Amino acid sequence: MEHTAQPSQTPTEPAMTRRSQAISPFQVMAILTEAQTLQAAGHDIIHLEVGEPDFPTPAPMIDAAFGALRAGKTGYTPALGLPALREKLAEWYQQRFGIRVAASRIVLTPGASGALLLLAAARLESGDKLMLADPGYPCNRHFARLFEASGQLIAAGPEQRYQLTPAMLEQHWTPATRAALVASPANPTGTVLNLTELSRLASTTERLGGELWVDEIYQGLNYGSSPETVLAVADNAVVINSFSKYFGMTGWRLGWAVVPEHWVPTLETLAQNVFLAPPTPAQHAAMAAFEPETLALLAERRNILAERRDYLLTALPALGFVVPVAPDGGLYVYADASRFTDDSLAFCLRALRETGVALTPGVDFGEYQAQTHIRFAFTADLARLKQAVERLSDWLVPRG
Repeated sequence: MEHTAQPSQTPTEPAMTRRSQAISPFQVMAILTEAQTLQAAGHDIIHLEVGEPDFPTPAPMIDAAFGALRAGKTGYTPALGLPALREKLAEWYQQRFGIRVAASRIVLTPGASGALLLLAAARLESGDKLMLADPGYPCNRHFARLFEASGQLIAAGPEQRYQLTPAMLEQHWTPATRAALVASPANPTGTVLNLTELSRLASTTERLGGELWVDEIYQGLNYGSSPETVLAVADNAVVINSFSKYFGMTGWRLGWAVVPEHWVPTLETLAQNVFLAPPTPAQHAAMAAFEPETLALLAERRNILAERRDYLLTALPALGFVVPVAPDGGLYVYADASRFTDDSLAFCLRALRETGVALTPGVDFGEYQAQTHIRFAFTADLARLKQAVERLSDWLVPRG
């Protein structure tokens, strides 16, 4: 008797976790991917989408990394990073800002994202809320979601310079709100909080029974004032920082946090379990970040970025974009494009495909007026910025 073969049964694959499904993709990465595909096909693409300085890592830092590699310094470091680099950072706070920060409070991590990962794991319980300005860097709320907490987005418009204010903390704080996270300079808007504003945010947060976390990742890329740190006015505030932006080490993946002393043992245990230690070559490279030669080069680069910023602040309004608040720092101009679109993602995709200019849609940064805003990164040289503006001008206002 013949038997008919039965089709094999494929078991139903379990669904991905709810937390992973709740984390939305970063649209700028899809735009970057398409931009790179077009570029590989021979199209000339002007990249104004990703927040990555177009300068290479300074030579003294590369030399320091090569020296360490040749010396065989390729093993794990302590989980919280090289003690010598933590000391260097403590000296930096003293020299640059005139404040004393114990090296033992400085936690080195794989990028600033590593710092946020540890903080979210250590400080946010299931159901907690992390208060954030909308618009703001999207991954911050996703770190909260990863640990069963959530981002509490508060609409912040030009009237508030896109920043949380003490009044907003008072109005929106709930029993579930654990901490408020602000950024100075901010992404995508480039606005900066001065020491008075930071002090008021810190005192209000403390009075409400919460914590103030301050993203200082773009610190040093300041154009209207000198760089400042919340630690000058609130020693118990949490700082998140990075070697990526000002120091030009995006691909090296090295950041840090400054936290209260009694948090350190818990963060060390988490670091040991999550990523063992920050990248060793990156830490040795960063040892040269504070040398006079490096700092002089970084100051020159900041001046170049300021020139690019000033150009866009004139050129974009001439095209019909509105810049409600000029960026005081960072790498971006956040512009109102409502004259042209109510679908910022579709607008950016069309601009890329039809002009070769890659931009970031406002939908990447939250919900408030996100469909009508575009982020321009001034991460291309001035000649390329002018070329991008010319292309957009021809596209937006065709010449007959």
